[in-house]
Amino acid sequence: MRFRNNIIAVLLLITSFTFAIPKAEKNALIDLYESTNGANWKNTWDLSSKVSNWNGVVIENNHVVSITLFNNNLEGTLPNSIGNLENLKLLNLAFNNIEGNLPVGICQLQHLQVLRLGKNKLSGSIPNEIGGLRSLEHLDLFSNNISGELPEVIGSISGLKVLSISDNNITGKLPRSLAKLANLERLELSDNNMGGDIPVSLTQLKNLQILAIAENGFSNDFPSQIMNMPNLEVLQIQKNKFNTEFLNHIDIPVSNLVLFDFDGNQESIIKKDLKNLYIDSNTRTAKTIFEDEQAN
Repeated sequence: MRFRNNIIAVLLLITSFTFAIPKAEKNALIDLYESTNGANWKNTWDLSSKVSNWNGVVIENNHVVSITLFNNNLEGTLPNSIGNLENLKLLNLAFNNIEGNLPVGICQLQHLQVLRLGKNKLSGSIPNEIGGLRSLEHLDLFSNNISGELPEVIGSISGLKVLSISDNNITGKLPRSLAKLANLERLELSDNNMGGDIPVSLTQLKNLQILAIAENGFSNDFPSQIMNMPNLEVLQIQKNKFNTEFLNHIDIPVSNLVLFDFDGNQESIIKKDLKNLYIDSNTRTAKTIFEDEQAN
């Protein structure tokens, strides 16, 4: 009987360690809870229960790998200690009321693949340290109050597929380094305060499907070569300062281009049904779609 009890005790001890995460990771989660008014979240955490029971937290091999608190009434700022979640692959805190700057700690997350902070109240500039997110594929910061220029270092995130920073206060020119993002599929920078020329080097983005730069201050001639890009489906350049005389006589090539919005006599050219594209039905601007929205 004593031997059996000893076996049970050992099994219980092993089980307790199996589901434990490092103290630094648990403290980072608690910091996130406390700094974003966790008691008032729609789906809150019981801090006295196991972390594996906390809503939106996914644990693999005793490490936090995913946090999804989409549309969960988070209010406050993001703690810098979030950088202690060293194995985090997905962070989705979109559609909340998070304020303050993007903490540099986030930029320490070497395994982060998806960062979704759209539809919050973030301010300040995008830190140069963002280039440290070497595994990042999806960056959503749309509809915040982010200012400053896009850092050149963003072109070093070689695996980036989606860069969505529309509806902010971004200034300056398009970084030339964007042309290095060979895997980029969506470049969405509409409704900012950017200006200058559009570099012809963007034609190097052979996988680009959506280019949305409407409602900025881009000027001079728009590079017609961009419309020959092999996978481009949506091109929105309206409400800028481009040479409209040039646009009025532009030839639309036979390509995959489905929607072309611009300032000119025709204003827009639609070649086929838009229902399968990420387009807002009211404004016809590129729309960021979250799996969370589709599931509800």
